[in-house]
Amino acid sequence: MSGDYQSALAWVLSFADYERNPAAKYSSADFNLPRMEALLARLGNPHRASPVIHIAGTKGKGSTAALVASALSRAGYRVGLYTSPHLHTFRERMRIGQRLISEDEVASLVARLRPEVEALNQQGTVGQVTTFELITALAFIFFERRADVQVLEVGLGGRLDSTNVCQSEVCVITSLSYDHTHILGRTLPEIAYEKAGILKAGALAVTAPQAPEAMAVVEEAARSRGVPLTVVGRDVTWEMLQQDLDGQSVRIQGLRDSYDIWLPLLGDHQVENAAVAVATLELAGRRGLIVPADAIIAGFRDVSWPGRLQVLERRPLVIADGAHNPYSMACLRDALREHFPFRRAFVIMGISADKDASGILREIAPLGCKLIAVRSRHPRAADPARIAAEARRLGMDATSDLTVADGLALARREAQPDDLVCATGSLFVAAEAIEAVRGIAPEVLLMPVNAASTH
Repeated sequence: MSGDYQSALAWVLSFADYERNPAAKYSSADFNLPRMEALLARLGNPHRASPVIHIAGTKGKGSTAALVASALSRAGYRVGLYTSPHLHTFRERMRIGQRLISEDEVASLVARLRPEVEALNQQGTVGQVTTFELITALAFIFFERRADVQVLEVGLGGRLDSTNVCQSEVCVITSLSYDHTHILGRTLPEIAYEKAGILKAGALAVTAPQAPEAMAVVEEAARSRGVPLTVVGRDVTWEMLQQDLDGQSVRIQGLRDSYDIWLPLLGDHQVENAAVAVATLELAGRRGLIVPADAIIAGFRDVSWPGRLQVLERRPLVIADGAHNPYSMACLRDALREHFPFRRAFVIMGISADKDASGILREIAPLGCKLIAVRSRHPRAADPARIAAEARRLGMDATSDLTVADGLALARREAQPDDLVCATGSLFVAAEAIEAVRGIAPEVLLMPVNAASTH
């Protein structure tokens, strides 16, 4: 990394960072839209420069955002895509088309951002700016003169997320399940209420299929705000045609057309995400963002979204997947059983300390796997010895190792050509597994001592 980029990124990460150190509560003190609006006003309101497609949800929002952005790019638009977290480099979080923001652009835009942040913080009327707010503002000023359309993935929740300052053309809610329950609520209706906070009067909306109690909340939010709601599974449907280790063929019946699609993303849940993306793109067309059927088909075929049921090697099968809550782990378990032939399974498991480790392990236990507990580099990573102990309590064959690379090496030594090795439990574990197999050098930021407490 260049010195200017390193310094810029260290400054951004030196503020309150609820991604690396989760907030104790979800309140306007910690998550503050007026503060975000005040910061953006000082920057000239860059978030208003181009139309927005806004995507919230528990699972699938990143994949859906990638699909939507890929199809819009194929239709000829310059697409600003904002997602989180990243796999290997911070620069993955914001891109135009396939081009990541450069190190020089990060440094230059942070230099523009810094005096406005310092002035706002010194003023003190809306509290102190957080790291995620800074990153979101950075994305907006990066997109301001470069993007025709912005595709924004919500960071956390929706109602109070820093991306929710936008007036969207299309609002999207992907599959809802239990995650961040200490922040968003311990019931599906409570979680749905936070996610549905992105629905705004004047927008069009799409929702994935939801549990009845979650759907009721989403439908009421849409009705009360006068937002027309398209329900995937009812208004947009799909039919699976073929699956193999390279991808899957599916026919999606949209609102305006039928699409025969080749999808390089594996798993039944990705077909649902593709149907949500089709509905989103069709609704975007009603707002002037015209995406022809051939652009949707080509964009979906071209999409790249690593770390989600990603096949890294074939003999033995080595897979990386970012499943990190009980629902997504159940989806992973079912996908492994249904679509991946194997004799024995080795699961390299690393879980963030704020996640439901028991629930995650209960979902993977029926696979009958050998579990190797590991710790990723992320500061929220749970103690692998505790993960292994909980797995053994559930009757699993479990051991613990130190790093993801060590656990992966152990599994690959023991695995036979017809076995399966799966690295999962968090996106951070999936990223380190990809790095180990593909020889990718991760971006490791050297943070100043006590930086997180300096603001």
